[in-house]
Amino acid sequence: MSGGITFVDPLAPRGYSGAPGGLAGLGGTEATLVRIAECVADRLPVTVRQSARTGPELICAGVRYSGVDLCRPLPESPRVIVVVNSWKVAPKLARLNPGARVIVWQHVFPGRHNRALAPQLSAAGVEVICVSATHARWLTGFLGADAPRIGHIHNPIADDLGPDDTARDPNLLLFASSPHKGLGQVFRRFEMLKESFPDLRLAVADPGYLAWPTGPVPRGVIPLGRLDQPSLIGWMRRALCLFYPQSQFAETFGLVIAEANAVGCPALLHRGLGANEEVASHAGQCIDTTDPGAIAARIADWRCALGRRPLARAQPRFRLSRVADRWAGLLQARHARDTDLITLSD
Repeated sequence: MSGGITFVDPLAPRGYSGAPGGLAGLGGTEATLVRIAECVADRLPVTVRQSARTGPELICAGVRYSGVDLCRPLPESPRVIVVVNSWKVAPKLARLNPGARVIVWQHVFPGRHNRALAPQLSAAGVEVICVSATHARWLTGFLGADAPRIGHIHNPIADDLGPDDTARDPNLLLFASSPHKGLGQVFRRFEMLKESFPDLRLAVADPGYLAWPTGPVPRGVIPLGRLDQPSLIGWMRRALCLFYPQSQFAETFGLVIAEANAVGCPALLHRGLGANEEVASHAGQCIDTTDPGAIAARIADWRCALGRRPLARAQPRFRLSRVADRWAGLLQARHARDTDLITLSD
């Protein structure tokens, strides 16, 4: 495996892979890593190492999954190491593997304590890849003069994900995220919306990786629990919209937004929050969700438009084949100076 690519995930709660059921109960970060690793494995040797993995190694879709000892050099002597989210682990791996190029793949907004670690990243030559331009701009401003080299590559959606002839239900809304992403606020705004549209129902798909208080559950809520990907896409095809009118949790990307748009399902989002405008396929999905009248008006508009055309569309730049090409270009470069991270992300 010498000269290959190693992804290191020190933070996932358990080992995972692309095998059937291997991602159950986990979030978009792990699913995205598996997608990218499998695509890159068609061109380069790929290992995914996880601190929480126990037991024997597993090879799936050309990717080797194994545990990791963060106190020793990686035995495969990779040319590039991609560390998921951990600013503490990346400089350590750079020291232990002096011949490797090290990249932090940042999926979240880091806490204030991370600012003090930025000089260590810069000194170790560690780069950072964010998941959206919005995310990268925020991180650059957050770190200021101490910022390491920062770029972005979007998270991917499947190449073949698109609308079909499934009939949309004008009374069905869908929330498909962990409850800590503003579900309590969504419940309250759903209650107010039902005053205008009493027959509305809100289906809630919860990946199940985090319990979170949301307050009373309104009438008309359909708890779906944890869904596999095909089932979730089926609900996106039936729903009038992805109902996400919350102003508390900023998404660095928002994979469910991109996937819903790809099957023609619009997302009702708070304007100016996180990467909402960047990921939504048209600006009409982003409104002031603190205004109940604005929410009701947009729902009314979409109900009237049903059947005439898909209410949203995929952004081609999010397609897996294009994102995988950008990752391959990044990983095949021998040095940071050989790669224009911003160009890779356009």
